[in-house]
Amino acid sequence: MRVTDEAIDRIKQMIVTGELQPGDRLPREPDLAARLGLSRSSLREAVKALALIRVLEVRQGDGTYVTSLDPSLLMETMGFVLDLHQDASVLEFFEVRRILEPAAAARAALRMADEDIAALRKLLDELGPEPSVEDLLSSDVEFHRLVAVGSGNRALASIIDSLRQPTYRARIWRGLTQDDAVARTLAEHRAILDAIEGHEPEVARSWATVHIAGVERWIQEAVNLDEGRAPPGLPRASSRSGRDLSRSTPVEY
Repeated sequence: MRVTDEAIDRIKQMIVTGELQPGDRLPREPDLAARLGLSRSSLREAVKALALIRVLEVRQGDGTYVTSLDPSLLMETMGFVLDLHQDASVLEFFEVRRILEPAAAARAALRMADEDIAALRKLLDELGPEPSVEDLLSSDVEFHRLVAVGSGNRALASIIDSLRQPTYRARIWRGLTQDDAVARTLAEHRAILDAIEGHEPEVARSWATVHIAGVERWIQEAVNLDEGRAPPGLPRASSRSGRDLSRSTPVEY
């Protein structure tokens, strides 16, 4: 592994220094191995590893190329890694969301184009006051994605998108145990949008913080309660709520 790691580092340095640009084809394997002073087997393993994390692309019969290195492409690997985490660390993911998403909302209030704000408004208007579960889930995912994209920072938007899946089950379970989850979600989404449309970055930041922190606070209260009542892999529901956990509907935040 040490030799393979060295090969990975050598190729990385060629990209960092600009010797290899996005879209460039790597030299032929025997030529590159000789140039870097590595065995062809070590080089081959390094190429495989870098292809897995979307830095290189192996095209059968054509050679190996540097990818576009677009943040959204590189963040696919981060999403895969985050998917491996269990719910024991879900609060840590929510903490990261609480740091990043308010920043994205504040930037969107300054940088989001009028037509994109209109699209965000249309997305919420089309839901109506009592949306179906499927429609709410779909709209919510798109709402958070558009706000992140509206920040104008592709890397930030990609990181936020990659954090969605690890917190998915916890957000569903909150919807199962809170009667006002749907109404609260709709109201907070509209407050965030109003602040973005009014070009009020600090207001947008505050509402986004409230929005994420509400789910985070619920999980903090839920994790110490009756484990036997919650499905495997989901946060436990509050015994103080007195609610039947099979009631209500799942909600994505």
